[in-house]
Amino acid sequence: MAAPNQSFDLIVSGAGMAGATFALAAAQGGLRVALVDPQPFEVQLAPTFDGRSTAVAFSTFRMLDALGVGEGLRAHACRMDRILVTDGRRPGAASRSASPAFLRFDADEIGDRTGGEPLGYMVENRHIRHALAEAVRGSDITLMAPAKVVGIDAAPGRTDVTLADGRTLSAALIIGADGRNSFVRQSAGIDTLGWDYKQSGVVATARMVRGHDNVAHEYFLPSGPFAILPLPDDRASLVWTETTRRAEALRETSEAAFLSHLRRRFGDFLGDLSVEGPRFVYPLSLTLAERLTGPRAALIGDAAHAVHPVAGQGLNMGLKDAAALAEVLIEAMRLGEDIGAETVLDRYARWRRFDTAALAAGFDGFVRLFSNDLAPVRLARDLGMAAVNRIAPLRRAFMHEAGGATGDLPRLLRGEAV
Repeated sequence: MAAPNQSFDLIVSGAGMAGATFALAAAQGGLRVALVDPQPFEVQLAPTFDGRSTAVAFSTFRMLDALGVGEGLRAHACRMDRILVTDGRRPGAASRSASPAFLRFDADEIGDRTGGEPLGYMVENRHIRHALAEAVRGSDITLMAPAKVVGIDAAPGRTDVTLADGRTLSAALIIGADGRNSFVRQSAGIDTLGWDYKQSGVVATARMVRGHDNVAHEYFLPSGPFAILPLPDDRASLVWTETTRRAEALRETSEAAFLSHLRRRFGDFLGDLSVEGPRFVYPLSLTLAERLTGPRAALIGDAAHAVHPVAGQGLNMGLKDAAALAEVLIEAMRLGEDIGAETVLDRYARWRRFDTAALAAGFDGFVRLFSNDLAPVRLARDLGMAAVNRIAPLRRAFMHEAGGATGDLPRLLRGEAV
């Protein structure tokens, strides 16, 4: 428990996956970090808190290894060695044959440059949260949870933070890792742009009789993408995009009815399966911060950019933010600079601004291109998929981008300590 008016180098608001990862990186680099979250830490570790699974890019896994978190996760991670993307037809894959246009990504194609890494690793979010929690508790990070940030006052040389229980903290900089409705972002006067997709993702875990062979399937239907993502022990994470009204109905329906709807869309493709655990529904929207920094404040993760999960890159983008910001701040600290100064924060903003905006726009365009059944649009996208599938260099470029191995990578994403 922090004493009143205690000082830190950094205050991180939000102890989710992006916030906890950044706090670990900053603390390991020698910065004094307070990690603040309104929920008790144990709540985030409950099986019912987050039913999603994440496609962790191989470069992101290097970062987790460098922070000492990856080793504990490997037993819970499933390699994705191939990804198959197919365009579906109304009213479902079971009613007509799939389009001959498809994309096939195979890790073997880029194995000479990745050291045999898969395209990514599927890991249930609850396991990522557990691994991060253990690392945070074993570190020098001052954890304050439950504790809610209710006031932020950026002053010359520092920022003062008021918690709901009346405690006050000060630091050179506050990090907003507090999600789509970020209080840090609002307090810094940073506007957002974006929209609601009027879709929700239904997430469930299924046990399959047929082995998945480490293959991820993404089937585009007019209502949105449907993904079958491999998990250990011949299980799969199902991510089913529907209108919000239908998604809520799918969550509440019986297991027999849920499986019936599933088979109506996919026929016998999945084989026999059973659903394990609860079903979750997550509304889908785009939120993009107009700036990544403000007075004595910086944004990472969903506070900076909350995107559609169509490509499974949301967490990877957030952890890339965390790696870049940690590297900038640690280097500034070692040079004796004020880590909260505008000139320092601008280095982070320049590093991440284009990448986040380009990816957010790309994912949004992808959703709009595939979430309809207009014949001219379908023809254009099927021709595009067929072309990409036949052009090996372009296909390999997509795989490197999905693996996070392109561009100006932070050292942590190269597997190097900062």
